[in-house]
Amino acid sequence: MASRSSLRVLVGCEYSGIVRNAFLDEGFDAWSCDLLPAEDGSNRHIRGDVRTILADGWDLLVVAHPPCTRLCRSGRRWLSGPGYMTPPKQLPIGRTWESMIAEFEQGVDLFVACWRAPIACVAIENPEMHDIARARMPDDVPAPQIVQPFWFGHPEYKGTGWYLRGLEALVETDRLPEPVTGTDEWKAWNRVWRMPQGKDRGKERSRFFPGMAKAVARQWGAQAMAAARRAA
Repeated sequence: MASRSSLRVLVGCEYSGIVRNAFLDEGFDAWSCDLLPAEDGSNRHIRGDVRTILADGWDLLVVAHPPCTRLCRSGRRWLSGPGYMTPPKQLPIGRTWESMIAEFEQGVDLFVACWRAPIACVAIENPEMHDIARARMPDDVPAPQIVQPFWFGHPEYKGTGWYLRGLEALVETDRLPEPVTGTDEWKAWNRVWRMPQGKDRGKERSRFFPGMAKAVARQWGAQAMAAARRAA
């Protein structure tokens, strides 16, 4: 029979350790994996491509920060000019059409590999996809559940999409009252979208919210444990 300490949780595409540590705090055998080293220096971090360890006997996979720039709807304009999958009239500064397509293919491959992983319970964080990306997804990929940080005690706006297999929708734990539009408080809640350009902007915008991480660990950890017990 599965116990918390024996349930193996893999947190993919995470170097900060926020989600991994939330699972550890709940008593689960959790590991993170990313191309970058662990920001907190943890020895429960595997540095490398998460796709190489998907078949290593995990019970739950949470992919926290996969590259999504070319899959999300805001990136659609860069993948299609006139027609379908044709060069747009203008590309981001310093980018080529070939590099944009390569990033798109890499994003598709990572998402599909994680979705099809031999793991009973899977949650992949990704914004709602545009039509070109959706056309490349397996037929059983559902629409994402969109949640907000302020559902979990963080005074911020950042729609976060979760694609779930073998798991139930995340339930809010500490919803905050929303500020009046246009006020200073409302502007502060939009910190993520107002963040100035800089070399670390992408990393900081993708940083996970501890309150949501706690809800993910408690709710999906318990569900994955129940699934493991049923399968035993």
